[in-house]
Amino acid sequence: MINTLSQVQLVRTNMERSLKTVAADPMVERQTEYYRENIRNIKSIDEFLADDRIFNYAMTAMGLEDMIYAKAFIRKVLEEGTDERGAFANQLADTKYKNFAETFNFKRYGETTTSFARTQDAIVQKYHRQTLEVREGEQNQGVRLALYFERRAPDITNAYDVLADRALAEAVYTSLGLPQEFAMTDIDKQAAYLEERLDFSKFGDADYLAKILNRFSALYDLSNGPSGNMSPTLALYGNGRGVIQMGEGLLASIQNFRLGGF
Repeated sequence: MINTLSQVQLVRTNMERSLKTVAADPMVERQTEYYRENIRNIKSIDEFLADDRIFNYAMTAMGLEDMIYAKAFIRKVLEEGTDERGAFANQLADTKYKNFAETFNFKRYGETTTSFARTQDAIVQKYHRQTLEVREGEQNQGVRLALYFERRAPDITNAYDVLADRALAEAVYTSLGLPQEFAMTDIDKQAAYLEERLDFSKFGDADYLAKILNRFSALYDLSNGPSGNMSPTLALYGNGRGVIQMGEGLLASIQNFRLGGF
């Protein structure tokens, strides 16, 4: 069976090539071409929301594809921007909305908002990464969670950043071996527990992050079982029959896991 750790390691090791493969997909290529050709012509929030292809592409790139339908909500996020402490986006627990408002900051920059690299090439890069994660998740949701956690980790500064994002919370809970019931406890108690067992100042450290990802991947398979399907990345690199065994090193690492903490 294909274990999550092996898939995650393969994707991370070959990230550049994997992203190029995603970018070359005809459907992705068409959507990207439209975005590149038209985003600089968007001069207002009204125009941004009116062009479904532009709006959907940007929302997907920023990890907000589940909220594409909520244009009135996103309009409020964009209209208030982020400059004022009481702005709508600044009050939302999920920081993805604040990031979205800062990227497409029409309130601050007006008609020039879409002239910056962050709304052009940077969004395309984010879209490709997001698409890669989604496709890996179609074969193994654990791989998607691990890749998402890796991407977001450098921006995590405290336990509440984790708790505000269901996917991040699931990845952390799994890596700590916490039961589902833990998510039902008092939010402040959850935060205190995570603060005691994780060093958030090291979330930007590659070695510390790798340790969390390895532990997550192993414990995810213990709870869910390894995927029986070949992921897009495994298929791309021709891994024989697509079968990877859980080696002695991984088994030993699981046995050596301490309860809680890294």
